[in-house]
Amino acid sequence: MAGETVWIESRHGDGVWNIGPGGRWTLDAAEPASDALEGLRSKPTGGAVRLDPVRLDLGRLDALDTVGAYLLTRLAARLEADGHAVTVEGVRPEHTALLEAVRDAGQAPPEPSARSHHPIIDMVVRTGRTTVEGAKEALDLVGFLGLVTVTFGRLILKPSRIRLTSVLFHVEQTGLNALPILGLLSFLIGVVLAFQGADQLKRFGAELFVVNLLGISVLREIGVLMTAIIVAGRSGSAFTAQIGTMKVNQEVDAIGTMGLDPIELLVVPRAIALMISLPLLVFYADVMGLFGGAVMSYATLDITFGQFIRQLHVAVGINTVLAGLVKAPVFALVIAMVGCYEGLKVAGSAESVGTLTTKAVVEGIFLVIVIDAIFSVLFSFLGI
Repeated sequence: MAGETVWIESRHGDGVWNIGPGGRWTLDAAEPASDALEGLRSKPTGGAVRLDPVRLDLGRLDALDTVGAYLLTRLAARLEADGHAVTVEGVRPEHTALLEAVRDAGQAPPEPSARSHHPIIDMVVRTGRTTVEGAKEALDLVGFLGLVTVTFGRLILKPSRIRLTSVLFHVEQTGLNALPILGLLSFLIGVVLAFQGADQLKRFGAELFVVNLLGISVLREIGVLMTAIIVAGRSGSAFTAQIGTMKVNQEVDAIGTMGLDPIELLVVPRAIALMISLPLLVFYADVMGLFGGAVMSYATLDITFGQFIRQLHVAVGINTVLAGLVKAPVFALVIAMVGCYEGLKVAGSAESVGTLTTKAVVEGIFLVIVIDAIFSVLFSFLGI
C-alpha cells in the first residue's frame, strides 16, 4: 500500500512479473503514486537481474487522469528500457484514449527521412512547378481580360456611365507627368544610337545612312518599346499600389457593398486613360529620339538638321510610323490590365502590396516584349 487512494500489487510467478495498480490515480495522489512506482525495480536472482516479462494489469483502476496516465506510461517505458517485455492488459474503454494520448505525446516526433537531392532533378522540378504556376497565371489573366472586355462592351452601350473625370485624371498621371523622364531618356537613346551607328558606318563611308538607322529603329521599334517599358514600370506599378492599398483598407469591398462594379469604377478608367496617353507618349518619344540623333549626327558627322530631315523623309514612310504607333494601344491595355489585376489580388497586408507591385512590373514588361515580338513577326509576314 502506498497511500489511502492508490496502491500497487507486485508479484512474480510462472516466469511473469505481474504488476497491478489500483485505486484513484489522479493529481491528488500523484506523490504517493510516484513513490510507489519508484519501488518497483527488477529483483536480482543469484547475482543477476531477472528480466521476466511484465504484465501490467490496469483493470482495477477506479479513476485516471493525465497525471496518473503519465506515471503509468513512464513506468512501462522504464521497465522496457531495463530490458523487460511489457504487456498492458485490462485497460478500461474510458481510459484507452487518455493513455494513448499521453503515450503519443511523450514520444519524440519521427525524423524526416533524408531524401537524396540531385541538382538536375531539382532544377527540373522547379522548372515544372514554375511552368504550371505560369500557366495558371496566364489563364487567370485571360479570364480577367474577358471580364474587362465585357465591362467595356457594357459601357459602350451606355457611354454615360464612363467616368470622364477619372479618365482625365489618369491621363494626366500616366501621360503628362511622364513627359520629362520619357523625353530625357528618349533623347539620350537617340544620341547613343547615332553615336554607335556613326562609329560603324564611318568605316564604309556611309555616314549619311545613320539617319536611316535612326529613323527605322526609333520609329518602328525602339520608341514604342522603350515607352511601354517605362510606362509599365511607372504607371503599371502605380495602378497595382493604388488598388492594392484600397484592398488593404477594404475600400474595394465597400465599393462592392454599395452595389458598384469595381471593374467599372477602378479598372476601366485607368485602361482608357492609358490607351489615350500611350500613343501620344510614343509619338513624343519618337520625336525626342530623332532629335537626340540629329544633335549627335551634327556634332560627329557634320550632318545639318536640313540634311537630316531630307534623308529621314527618304528613308521613312508613313507605314514605318504607323507600325510603331499601332502597337501603343495594345501595350497600354496589357499594362493597365496587369497592373489592375495584380492590385485586386492583394491579400490584405503591406507586404502583399509590395510583392504584387513588383510582380506587376515584371509581368507587364514581359508581356510587352512578347507582344512586340508577335507584332514583328506579323508585320514581316504581311510585308509592312
